[in-house]
Amino acid sequence: MQENFSLKPYNTFGVDVKAKYFIEVQNLEELRDAVNYSKNHHLHILFLGGGSNILLTKDFDGIAIKLSLKGIDEKDLNDNEILVTAKAGENWHEFVMYSLEKNYGGLENLSLIPGNVGTSPMQNIGAYGTEIKDIFVSCTVLDLENLELKTFNLEECRFGYRDSIFKQEGKGKYVILEVTFRLTKKNHLIKTEYGAIKTELENSGITHPTIQDVSKAVINIRQSKLPDPKETGNAGSFFKNPTIPLAQFEDLKQKFENIPGYPNGDVVKVPAGWLIEQCGWKGKQIGNTASHKLQALVIVNATGNATGKEIFDFSTEIIHSVQEKFGIELEREVNIL
Repeated sequence: MQENFSLKPYNTFGVDVKAKYFIEVQNLEELRDAVNYSKNHHLHILFLGGGSNILLTKDFDGIAIKLSLKGIDEKDLNDNEILVTAKAGENWHEFVMYSLEKNYGGLENLSLIPGNVGTSPMQNIGAYGTEIKDIFVSCTVLDLENLELKTFNLEECRFGYRDSIFKQEGKGKYVILEVTFRLTKKNHLIKTEYGAIKTELENSGITHPTIQDVSKAVINIRQSKLPDPKETGNAGSFFKNPTIPLAQFEDLKQKFENIPGYPNGDVVKVPAGWLIEQCGWKGKQIGNTASHKLQALVIVNATGNATGKEIFDFSTEIIHSVQEKFGIELEREVNIL
């Protein structure tokens, strides 16, 4: 247990705030001990995974618990499917690379997403036509009330767009310990229709891509337009892509004929990055904070010295300007603490 501990290395924005107490746990027993300590001393808990989806706006007057549970297990289901279970502390991208080295399909479109495995179900992470829910089987959690283990299956997690039970009524009640995925061993479902994957593959002269080819294409695309958190503090996409009624979209189309949209029944998903860019934010910097020059959806700690409050205030200005111009209220994807 360490006191007055800087969390700067533990959040990808690189915001320098302090936790009253800090401890890193390697297994279930240590985790239970840390939670019991927090209960006995009436301390709030902040669980830290990869720190890639949080914005720390102030010092934390409680105990920060870094989840470093490691390990990967496999169980064959049949000739084509395998269950792969990864502990919460496994780095997400390294886990994807592990699966690809073994030629297990299903995770390739989720390459290079920052963070750890344990936080992946919380917001149903997704990219390039794939979401966690597509290969998710179950997750084992620790119930923070009674410190007993509980398993959530796919249906019980109630996954939505960047959403799950762990962000709704289960928020603060559980901590995810491990996640099990159903992956393919040979009859892989290749998804190349979303985003720029097909173009990237064509530019590489690949007409019959493997899952490894798709992963490389995704990595190239992400590296070409998204900043590396190790070099420039950020948390990836800061806002969710808003979903609006079809009638509202049609009205906006009259005024902004180039507005992109992805219809789904009587609603339309509109790219938040496009909305933000149209409001003049792409590449714009105020003080220590900026909207990334290549992707307006990403807010960056431009100088490395931004406070959490500066970043939060910057995001608020973006929300206001999009609301004023388009009548659409953006929702933050990043958790604010």
